[in-house]
Amino acid sequence: MSNYADDPRFPGPDPYAPLKDLPSFPLESTDLDNGGTFDEKFLGGNDVSPQLSWSDLPEGTKSIAITCFDPDAPTGSGFWHWAACNIPADITELKQGAGDDTMGGIDGVTVLKGDGGKRGYYGPQPPAGHGPHRYLFAVHAVDVEKLDIPEDATPTVLGFNLYFHSIGRSILWGWHENR
Repeated sequence: MSNYADDPRFPGPDPYAPLKDLPSFPLESTDLDNGGTFDEKFLGGNDVSPQLSWSDLPEGTKSIAITCFDPDAPTGSGFWHWAACNIPADITELKQGAGDDTMGGIDGVTVLKGDGGKRGYYGPQPPAGHGPHRYLFAVHAVDVEKLDIPEDATPTVLGFNLYFHSIGRSILWGWHENR
């Protein structure tokens, strides 16, 4: 397994490089090995989000945000596949498939539309022949219970707010290529 930021197979930048360094915490998945490939059910068109679990959040964590980003998309700005915030801090796991428009029924969560126009998780689906793409699942520990993000905001707006309110971040990543 290689680090998502240092693997020469992928053309895009490290989207977290210009952000402040934050402490990390354990982030795991029973459905995706860190740096591994995706099973078909998690791909675009099926759009089943992988199971994610985390622990040992930094002191002062009051909520969680989750994003999934493809920095290798041929757009100049990457491609957001998932963005949700205001997840209560006592939640430590999202079960497989919980990335729908209600985040599995968790109260108070704001789920944004990604770049594919879907509210909730949109699986990997890079253009055929474009090469391998990374999909970075980031779990952000947030210092406020609620980020004031309107439901019609973009994931980029969430990312901007996370810059000022994240006190920890962990990343689990996988990759996919359509030949």
